[in-house]
Amino acid sequence: MRTKTPFLVEILTAIALIAAPYVLPHLGFTPNTINRILIWGLFGLGFDILFGYTGLLSFGQSAFFGTGGMFAAYLLTQTSFNYVMASVFIGAAVAAAAGYLIGLIALRRTGIYFAMITVAIAEVFYFVEFNPLSDFTGGENGLPGVPKPSIFLGFTTLRFNTDFEVYTFLAFWYFIGLVLALRIVRSPVGAILSAIRDNPLRASALGHNIHSYKLTAFVVAAAYAGFAGGLLGLMQGFMPPDAFMFDTSGQLIMQTAIGGAGTLFGPLVGATVWLYLSDFFQNTLHLGATWKLVLGIVFVLLVCFLRRGIIGAIVDLYDLVTGKKVKETPEQAPMELGLTPEEDEQRRGVSEVAPEPAPSLPQRRATNDQSGPILQATGLTKNYGGVVANSDIDFTVNHGELRGIIGPNGAGKSTFFKMLTCEVPPSAGQILFDGRDITGMTVTDVCQLGLTKSYQINQLFNRLTVRDNVMIAALAEIRGKFKLDLFRNPNSIPGLTEQVDRTMALVNLTARADAPVSELAYGEKRRLEIGLALATSPSLLLLDEPLAGMSPAERAETVKLLKSISQGRTMIVIDHDMDALFELAERVTVLQEGRVLTEGTPDEIKSNKQVQDAYLGGVHGVIDA
Repeated sequence: MRTKTPFLVEILTAIALIAAPYVLPHLGFTPNTINRILIWGLFGLGFDILFGYTGLLSFGQSAFFGTGGMFAAYLLTQTSFNYVMASVFIGAAVAAAAGYLIGLIALRRTGIYFAMITVAIAEVFYFVEFNPLSDFTGGENGLPGVPKPSIFLGFTTLRFNTDFEVYTFLAFWYFIGLVLALRIVRSPVGAILSAIRDNPLRASALGHNIHSYKLTAFVVAAAYAGFAGGLLGLMQGFMPPDAFMFDTSGQLIMQTAIGGAGTLFGPLVGATVWLYLSDFFQNTLHLGATWKLVLGIVFVLLVCFLRRGIIGAIVDLYDLVTGKKVKETPEQAPMELGLTPEEDEQRRGVSEVAPEPAPSLPQRRATNDQSGPILQATGLTKNYGGVVANSDIDFTVNHGELRGIIGPNGAGKSTFFKMLTCEVPPSAGQILFDGRDITGMTVTDVCQLGLTKSYQINQLFNRLTVRDNVMIAALAEIRGKFKLDLFRNPNSIPGLTEQVDRTMALVNLTARADAPVSELAYGEKRRLEIGLALATSPSLLLLDEPLAGMSPAERAETVKLLKSISQGRTMIVIDHDMDALFELAERVTVLQEGRVLTEGTPDEIKSNKQVQDAYLGGVHGVIDA
């Protein structure tokens, strides 16, 4: 939803809303249908933030839709409170509070289990509305007598009685809701929500409290639902009980899928198609009860052939017509042509003089002592049932050291790394980072302290651009693990742009800043993987097989990168490429069968008989580096 022209989306939306009541009736839309489309579109704005941007599929939005609407209707019909919009806002606040409490429970699980919990919640709310609270909600009859829309301005009251006036009222609130939603998805919080959708584990490992951000999205979606429910009661003159029905949640999901999730406009477009076809099948074709069957078939066809929804199809068609494709960059060519870095420089006419290295990123914070140990592990052990992955490991790394870790497959290197970064808790032992006991902390907390890692298998945010990926990592360092700056422009955060630009320059990805990660070459993705860790400005950086899967040319380029970023930085590197590792590391630790076999300088390790036995099966000799 980004655009180079400020407020272009808002301006175009305002023009479309002004034109809609004059154009849509000529296409067969009734005034009532047009007004319902706006309510469903507003309802869908919150759901799209939850599902399209955060990746949380909730089947329980009807619970909040009905709660907000019923509470507002109760105030207006059963009490002496006669402030219409105040009632709607109070209903939205009640729905948001219910969303907060339910989110605390539902967000304990992920994936299908989260979705099933929301189904159960919707059913619970439906039962409560029809039974224990029927005296307040009207049960099967709902709450009639809801007044027409009006806005009290203090000196006068604006009233909306005709269909056109009601449309004006609803269009105004839809526009306000859209502007707020756009601000949210363009904010630092919106960027983090998109990261959680793509890769929640990596977002957490970069220092973000993903549970709190998910809960934020859940509450925002509930508030939108409650507000839309209140407007529904005003438009119809009564609050219907079917607002609580599971069918309401199902329609919302299908409308969003038809229009296109993750676009904000998808629910509005989907509601337009859904409501028009439902009216057409019932009132024009007179299909009777079979209209839902036909509409279901149409939905299946649309989802199958327009997998990104109608808006996604329009974007794809625009890119096809305009020829907007990512061009091959010089960085990709060496891998594809199989050239060495020197041959590639000759092909492109690049000078043999190496460019000046990019400025190094600052450390997150000054450590307590710039000499001596920065990391100490004592008696570190990890058991998985009867399998011992690591046993009684003592390990110390000093400030400014570049330590290498090697070992045969199955030696326990990856498990050891995961314990150091608190991705998995040790079964026994203690880990001290900069003199602080971090044993039992979360990966989010230790990243906030300045200890982070890159992964052996790329853990990136593939649907986002390179710049967005690096920005998400930098945001955790600058803002902390959780901050509710829902309406802030990321460009206004001091130091963020500079840190992102420095990181991209450091990993040589400046030219690819606006390219989606899915379009990067493998070597570029590996450099970005390292860049995400660097963007958190770590005091201690752990690299898990940074050279894995690379071509010789890519390996040479990455070794140069690692040498560059190691200056003035404490690093621990695992890799199977011993030639490269011996070239980089000052000291090397060898693991075998989950234990420390030996430790020493690269030269000592090369000629160590125990290492030769471990790697060569007893065929002694010097390991060639």
